[in-house]
Amino acid sequence: MLNLAAVAVETDIAAPAGETAPVLVSLIVPVLDEQDCIVAFVTRIGTVMGPLAPAVGYEIVFVNDGSTDSTEFAVRTMMQADRRVRLVNLSRRFGKEAALSAGFDHARGDAVIPIDVDMQDPPELIPQMIDKWRAGARVVNARRIDRSRDGWLKKLSAGAFYRTFNLLADHPIPQDVGDYRLMDRQVVDIVRTLGERARFNKALFSWVGFETDEVTFERPERAAGESAWTYWKLWNFALDGIFASSTTPLRVWTYIGSLMSLAAFAYAAFIFAVALIGGIDTPGYASTVILILLFGGLNLFAIGILGEYVGRIYAEVRKRPLYVVRSVHGAGEDN
Repeated sequence: MLNLAAVAVETDIAAPAGETAPVLVSLIVPVLDEQDCIVAFVTRIGTVMGPLAPAVGYEIVFVNDGSTDSTEFAVRTMMQADRRVRLVNLSRRFGKEAALSAGFDHARGDAVIPIDVDMQDPPELIPQMIDKWRAGARVVNARRIDRSRDGWLKKLSAGAFYRTFNLLADHPIPQDVGDYRLMDRQVVDIVRTLGERARFNKALFSWVGFETDEVTFERPERAAGESAWTYWKLWNFALDGIFASSTTPLRVWTYIGSLMSLAAFAYAAFIFAVALIGGIDTPGYASTVILILLFGGLNLFAIGILGEYVGRIYAEVRKRPLYVVRSVHGAGEDN
């Protein structure tokens, strides 16, 4: 049941004390059917960020990715109590990567932090991130150090993904680092200029470079609700990440095709020599079927990889926007 009784108290960002220049931190929060998490999240953020005032102000930019429950109502109710809460409604569900892009486009902070509303990304890390950012890091990653709460399949698949991706990608991504990180405004502005429609933000964050530091944490359980990430969605997300970030799968098939061609020519020469010297023997059904299935399977697999890239090329050349905004609310942007 949605509880709107506990709300954060509105406070103004005061003038800077001493020589510390005030900064604004934007929290980007994609939400999909997360009505039960909104109040607790905003309250906890206020508890964490309150002691940092007046040197650090913050805003919370919720991006509603086509929720069908009362998520929008919950966010707009919180906006009445706290002017730092903002809301971007997308016209339908576009996916988390597109929702993050919408958040980047609407964030106004000197630093931007994508964070999950279910509080599996502990907000208590934010002050550490800000300290490292003020010390000179342009990107501060939050890295998980313990996956003991994950099931064996989740741990196995996650490890396999990072190893496979970093083996194939031109620019590897840090292992066990999700979207939760702090990025300087300069980094965010560069990410916003990247025009890929097939987005894999972790790879884009890695591609831009800059000075990077990290904080570590143990991921807690969800505060409420259930994850929308099924294994099938994670599999498709992994494919998007690999094919959007590397052409190595295409290049590999150049070498595989060359080796298989050499093997085929060698085998043809062997058969020709045997037939020439010893005469034509009774044809072997098993060897013929094996060769047909082998080469047929390899061809279909290679065509499938080509299809993955062609499909993404098709999406790119259409140049459709990453997302469509239905409305924006908060901080004088009601529309």
